[in-house]
Amino acid sequence: MSDKILIVDDEPEIADLIELYLKNEDFTVYKFCTAKEALDCAQNTDIDLAVLDIMLPDISGYTLCRKIRERSSCPIIMLTAKDGEADKITGLTLGADDYVTKPFRPLELAARVKAQLRRYKKYNSPRKESDSDNTLSYLDIELNTKTHDCTLAGTPLALTPTEFSILEILLRQKGSVVSAEDLFREIWKDEYYTKNNTITVHVRHLREKLNDSVENPKYIKTVWGVGYKIEKQK
Repeated sequence: MSDKILIVDDEPEIADLIELYLKNEDFTVYKFCTAKEALDCAQNTDIDLAVLDIMLPDISGYTLCRKIRERSSCPIIMLTAKDGEADKITGLTLGADDYVTKPFRPLELAARVKAQLRRYKKYNSPRKESDSDNTLSYLDIELNTKTHDCTLAGTPLALTPTEFSILEILLRQKGSVVSAEDLFREIWKDEYYTKNNTITVHVRHLREKLNDSVENPKYIKTVWGVGYKIEKQK
């Protein structure tokens, strides 16, 4: 059964173009021009991924993103005509996993859709009981890659799939600096990397949940101009 993709854009030519490329990749596409129609679909269909335009005629793509996220953990990609960091950060804060700025290359969007679905399925797939490295820990952080649970001093943390993946990568490479580009490529398995703040925003949210500080980090250290690292325990 093919993955079900929800597309919402009030510009029919853009929605049609996205639909064409995704159908060529054998996805099932649900296409709408208003947020209300899209929300009705999301509430009655188990969609696998959503592509949401920010500027919609009834309610904003931000509100739609938040409402979808209330009932589903599926990947969400925001489409924005603005290149402002505030718009991108707002979408990521509300639960979006990625954003694409208009005008965009349809092949790049299709690649991002496939990358998000690969990551989501990997995150949600059961692991074999024989895995010997299910648990990663550092100080009072404990992360279980089998159950996808994370605790801080015994308290469960609600991490998004992207936040979980970033923390897992940094824990596995303790003592080494991991660049934003390497994090992006490892998480999304995507060659379409551009220098933007996607990883920065996700790391910021992860730090907030860990009660970590940029100036005096306990867990995630920023190596300016290089990337991020978690120190090896002495």
